[in-house]
Amino acid sequence: MAESPNPLKPPKNEMESQMKMLVIFLGIGLLLYLWQVVYNPVVPQQQQPPQQQQQAAAETKPQQQQTPPAPNAYATPPPPSGEKAAAEQQAQQQVQASAEEAVTVDTDLYHVTLSNRGAVIKSWMLKKYKDAGEKPVELVNVSGAGRIPPPFVMEFKGQQPAQDVNKALWAVRKSSDGLGIEFEYTVGNLSAKKSFQFKYGSYQTGFTSQVTSNGVLMPHRLVWRGGFGDFSVLKYHAQQKNLYWNNNEGKLKTVEASDAKNGPVSVSGPMLFTGTNDQYFAAAFLPPAGTANFELTTYYDKLPVVNDPATEEPHIGIGAGGEGLNRFDLFAGPKDIEILKKANPKLELLVDWGWFGIIAKPVYLALRWTYNNLTHNWGWAIVVLTIAINVALLPLKFSSLKSAKKMQAITPEVNRINAKYKDLKMSDPRKAEQNEEIMALYKKHGVNPLGGCLPMVIQLPFFFAFYTALQVTIDIRGADWLWVKDLSRPETIPIRILPLVMIATQFFMQKMTPASPGMDASQQRMMLFMPLVLGFMFYYQSSGLVLYWLTGNLVGIAQQWLTNRMSASPASPASAIIDVKPLPSSSKKKNR
Repeated sequence: MAESPNPLKPPKNEMESQMKMLVIFLGIGLLLYLWQVVYNPVVPQQQQPPQQQQQAAAETKPQQQQTPPAPNAYATPPPPSGEKAAAEQQAQQQVQASAEEAVTVDTDLYHVTLSNRGAVIKSWMLKKYKDAGEKPVELVNVSGAGRIPPPFVMEFKGQQPAQDVNKALWAVRKSSDGLGIEFEYTVGNLSAKKSFQFKYGSYQTGFTSQVTSNGVLMPHRLVWRGGFGDFSVLKYHAQQKNLYWNNNEGKLKTVEASDAKNGPVSVSGPMLFTGTNDQYFAAAFLPPAGTANFELTTYYDKLPVVNDPATEEPHIGIGAGGEGLNRFDLFAGPKDIEILKKANPKLELLVDWGWFGIIAKPVYLALRWTYNNLTHNWGWAIVVLTIAINVALLPLKFSSLKSAKKMQAITPEVNRINAKYKDLKMSDPRKAEQNEEIMALYKKHGVNPLGGCLPMVIQLPFFFAFYTALQVTIDIRGADWLWVKDLSRPETIPIRILPLVMIATQFFMQKMTPASPGMDASQQRMMLFMPLVLGFMFYYQSSGLVLYWLTGNLVGIAQQWLTNRMSASPASPASAIIDVKPLPSSSKKKNR
């Protein structure tokens, strides 16, 4: 009988499995023991007081210094090469300021204030020219601050930079002579630079701007908004215009603020210059010779008027440049021909003589010669030159006065012919007979019907020449004469004397001049209003122009008096007996 298994004794297979597990655990324990002996790992210790920690650190420091680090554990990796290295190096560089700073430039001609916030212009004052308040002329519309950006902000034409360079604080470097100003702003891969090179004795400034992102140039303009020039004069905003000279077109062109009412407008090409100006001052941007493309952008801003803040009017703005790297000269100063030519011969084109330039420019040069060599006062120079022009026209005026005397002599016969046809309508064919009889009468007595008008026709171009010369040249601005403080403006006294004297002399000269034949009483009364009309027109013109016309009246009175003395008194029109029957009108003939 087989032996039954012992229930308390495990089976053989199970005992083998338990033995294997015991051997495995003993092996793991032995490995752990050997790991401790061979590698001696650091066992974490309990937290000690700070004093004991410092003592332990002092004791273990020499031992730590003797233990060399693992090979290449802290070795610096070799620097990358090529464009990657340049990009990483640029990313680590930052060039900017920590605080806002005002930078001033002071020369014999102007005082300029710049700010490193945006590297912009805050003020540009001309020392030798005064405004209506007897202060230096401020070329920047400072009252527009906050509503328009300051001059020389950057406006980008496509991709915008990662940072707003117009609000950033740029680093500033100033040359030893104080005339060179360099601004720089570099953050990450963006780099922007501006430089101004001012000069003593010149209104011309060298300028450069450059912006790059990741080494790529970013096209941009330099913008001057809110107008430019003398903001103290009345309606200054209406006088301010942009202008440019395109070499392909070969003439000066102007742009109004209203042209940009629906958004900025731009023109570009091979420009000799672009600029903005008012009546007497200009800012001109002159690119280097041979520049193939230079841009002018015009802006429209409706802003409060400087001398009337309650009123808003359009103000013009200008942008210049347009490239990633812009280089040009900036002229900011008076439109004085000699100063312009001295700064750059091209700038003389800023003075626009208009349609009457062929006469206006010689008149101005003669006026300037008279001032420099004879009078040394612009008011008396106007008087002397006006007398000289009238004397030069004297033979023509005497011929005209002689013709007027002949016309006056045949006045009775002209009246007789007019009375003969007085009942005819203008549409009546027989009116042509009236004209034929009068022309035959003129021919018989050798009278030129246009002879009396010829001197006035010839004198008109000289009037417009004087008007142009006084409007576009700065010499008369601020020039005084007797009680007149500024010949370029109307008199500032409550009652303007020059226009009133001009009206009186116009009346007196008109009374001395023989009436034209054929002029009835109603026409003569109407002519008496002409001096009043002229007086109203001249009341708001510059004192220099009124002085020119007044001097012409005084010379005309003297000439008329001399002519009347030399000529015999003509027969009075009242002595002529007019006893003619008028021709029957067509209506009367029909009734018969």
